[in-house]
Amino acid sequence: MKGLTDRQRDVLTFIGDYTEENYCPPTVRETALHFSISPKAVQDHFTALRKKGYLSEANNRSRALRVLVEDPLKQKRKKMIEIPVLGTVAAGKPVFAEENLQDTLYLPDSMFSGTDSRYFALYVRGDSMINAGILNGDLAIIKQQETASDGQIVVALIEDSVTIKRFFKENARIRLQPENDNYNPIYCQDLRILGVLSNILRNY
Repeated sequence: MKGLTDRQRDVLTFIGDYTEENYCPPTVRETALHFSISPKAVQDHFTALRKKGYLSEANNRSRALRVLVEDPLKQKRKKMIEIPVLGTVAAGKPVFAEENLQDTLYLPDSMFSGTDSRYFALYVRGDSMINAGILNGDLAIIKQQETASDGQIVVALIEDSVTIKRFFKENARIRLQPENDNYNPIYCQDLRILGVLSNILRNY
């Protein structure tokens, strides 16, 4: 399969995106208007994309285009997962409230075991989990879920505070265990699990 020029790549992406949104491909005129170029230039791009094997033949119909092979760069972009980075949560505000959004990460789905799951990220504050390799300033990627198994590292909401600890369910209580001998376990009966640790990102 021959490579694409930058303009051919843009045209191919436009055809694919337009088709996904409108359930039919764009006409020559619609493509020309989008790129502010002449219909003749669009026809030339369509012809080149057909010759390179990226588009189906027109069959003499205005909306007969079909993307046969997607641009590899677009395929890579499709395999990225969007992850919101949540900052420090103010007292009384829901963790996933829009005002807590600090940034957005785009990470490859190969980093995750379940790409159908939802993820969010929180910056780690403090050194209570250093023996688990989680350091102050790390960015913890959390798989969003409301349950956890014994020994999993969770992000939990206790009253208005969010903490990251190892989860253990005991007879009449829950123990959140730090990974630092300088800290004591947290015992509670009422908490909300926000998710379990999936990945740690660190800047050096």
